[in-house]
Amino acid sequence: MAKLYVNIPGKKEEVMLERTASSKPWTLANGTAADLVRVGPGRFSVLVGGKSFSVIVLKEDRENKTLRLRIGAHTCTARIEEEQDRLLQTLGANRSAQKAGDLKAPMPGLVLSVLVKPGDRVKRNDPVLVLEAMKMENLIKAPADAEVKAVLAEKGRPVEKGQPLIQFA
Repeated sequence: MAKLYVNIPGKKEEVMLERTASSKPWTLANGTAADLVRVGPGRFSVLVGGKSFSVIVLKEDRENKTLRLRIGAHTCTARIEEEQDRLLQTLGANRSAQKAGDLKAPMPGLVLSVLVKPGDRVKRNDPVLVLEAMKMENLIKAPADAEVKAVLAEKGRPVEKGQPLIQFA
């Protein structure tokens, strides 16, 4: 089951959505029935608790995980978190604080594959390594545009949280 957490400014509590499979629709996690219908590109009609809302997605920023929404006559920016974001926060991993110098393990795990080698040029958010942690595969991405100086991680080897994996020039 996948969960999605949506924080809307001015709303006291976050909205938690869940779905049982990627092909299934998102539902409200508190058991409240919701009807979400796409009525056009970036336009939705939402029926919750007998109330109808018109929702327009004005801007989607996937990198910062935000949506600029118009709900009825009000405009707001909603922040979205996935379960993996919450897990990384719980483990004390803050990928946004990393610099291009060293890429460190955000959590203990097993290196499944290394996707770069010394001399490779990477762009911010390019995948560089796959780390298995808590029975989940985590795609580790480059924190900035840089050149790979050294690869310290080895396929099949365990790593500890904070252990340097890749050095960038």
